[in-house]
Amino acid sequence: MIDSHLFSHITIIGLGLIGSSLARAIKSKNMAGRISVYDNDEEVRAICRDLKIADIVHDSISEAVSGADLVILAVPIRAYSSVAKKISKHLSSDVIITDVGSVKKEVIVSLRAELPATINLVPGHPVAGTEHSGPEAGFSELFIDRWVILTPENNTNTNAINLVKKMWNKLGSNVEIMDASHHDRVLAITSHLPHLIAYTIVATAADMEGQLQAENKNTDVVTTADVVKYSAGGFRDFTRIAGSNPLMWRDVFLSNKDAVLEMLGRFNEDLTALQKAIRWSDGEQLEKWFTRTRDIRRGVIEAGQAGRFEYTESKKKDND
Repeated sequence: MIDSHLFSHITIIGLGLIGSSLARAIKSKNMAGRISVYDNDEEVRAICRDLKIADIVHDSISEAVSGADLVILAVPIRAYSSVAKKISKHLSSDVIITDVGSVKKEVIVSLRAELPATINLVPGHPVAGTEHSGPEAGFSELFIDRWVILTPENNTNTNAINLVKKMWNKLGSNVEIMDASHHDRVLAITSHLPHLIAYTIVATAADMEGQLQAENKNTDVVTTADVVKYSAGGFRDFTRIAGSNPLMWRDVFLSNKDAVLEMLGRFNEDLTALQKAIRWSDGEQLEKWFTRTRDIRRGVIEAGQAGRFEYTESKKKDND
């Protein structure tokens, strides 16, 4: 490496929202002497050339990683194994491999099965994103004030961990080191389950009209047009989450199914308790429940994890 850059050559594989945002952010911070990118979609590569998000947009994955001292994987989790197999023979001996996937235990297993044993592997997960996807949706400020979780193995080179941590810090992120299994359980409740619920609620609303009509029920049918036109704030939030990349989330649920199923079971138990409280008009229990969850929401805002606007508005109300 040279003194003026954190890395001599960074390669990013996968140019969706996260990958393209990383390329922009790394370029804006001048953290690499050279930024190479690759995506297996020819159209995406063409878009990235037009956007000029990197020094070189490669048409060959092997050429993209050749000579890189940091390779960042930003592809769907279930593609890790095939990507690792394609690049394993073209990597420098001292390269660091990291990623941005929201599941970590399976990532380590799949990459270790294909990469040389001497490769420095520092799995990572930026807890950041939007419902939009594709290279056009990326922006360099995406990672500012967001958490990035690193899940290195016990024998990972300390210098490699520190370099990846320093990169994220320079991008404005807060970095936490965590065990991979613990990460997957935490994210199952904070991210994966909410997405599953959002997909389910939106699908239920969309299916309601067709189901009632098919059953020929003499009832006031709620149409899809009604749902769209009169979406309240809560439903709009669910549709935003449910608008996320379907391929990415398919892989997340398949790769973290044990933790997700555990959290889904706990959620179903709580949902049953709420159903009972509503059925028996137990207003006291409902108020206790909603007060507790409101306090948790306020804690999320105070921790700066609900977006800058909401945090600012919260502080304004406190000062009024």
